Amino acid sequence: MHDYTRLQPEVVDEIVRICGVMLAEFEQSLQFADRLVRTDGFGDFESAQQLAAGYRRKAAGTPESARERVEQFIDALTQLRDAFATGGEAFLDTESDWARQLAATDPDSGAGNGHQRAQ
Repeated sequence: MHDYTRLQPEVVDEIVRICGVMLAEFEQSLQFADRLVRTDGFGDFESAQQLAAGYRRKAAGTPESARERVEQFIDALTQLRDAFATGGEAFLDTESDWARQLAATDPDSGAGNGHQRAQ
């Protein structure tokens, strides 16, 4: 068994390109998420205001909110892209960290559930 993983340069380039496309899509999603905090139109009743406040909390401001989740995906994908862009050498060092960050975005994943470092 080898102690390293080797990818052809064209494969690394394609991975970096795909990461760039995905990052552009996440950046657009972040712009949409920024608009989720606009909660006018719920009405003036107390229950409507409570609903609007809950909607704003789910939109932004907590680690589990939509905006922060998108930011977490952007951070993890940026690290992955950068690791491959450096020729892939940094990939094995960062894989465990970005996999942990990505797993942390899923509340059902049991973050920190023992993702093993790629060999």
